[in-house]
Amino acid sequence: MINSCIGLNDLPDEILMIILKKLNNLDILPSLHGVNQRFNRIIQDPNFTSRLTFINWSLYNFIDVLSCNTILNRFCFQILPAIHNKIKWFDLESSTMKYVLRAAHYPNLDSLALYNIDEQSIPCLLTGK
Repeated sequence: MINSCIGLNDLPDEILMIILKKLNNLDILPSLHGVNQRFNRIIQDPNFTSRLTFINWSLYNFIDVLSCNTILNRFCFQILPAIHNKIKWFDLESSTMKYVLRAAHYPNLDSLALYNIDEQSIPCLLTGK
């Protein structure tokens, strides 16, 4: 066999989707967003955008994956506005929920899971005060 080099861009969309479904969508979105039109189309597929989980579970705590301001800013200013109408579910940590929810209008959002939220904040969220 002659030396051959096949990159992600050489794979058919179907194979690429199978590979990307195995990965965390929060790793996929910032890595491939804006690379080219083909990747933008693929990552805007509902398989990657309908449920976004911005936390990881550890043994004793929830960890906010958007704790880095650079990643948070990229999501809030570039990625979320581009996919806002495809998002149906968010899993958010209380420290970044304000930024994520204000980043865009989410017309199809029907589920919201909040983590690490203190009891004093709950009435403010529900009443808007």
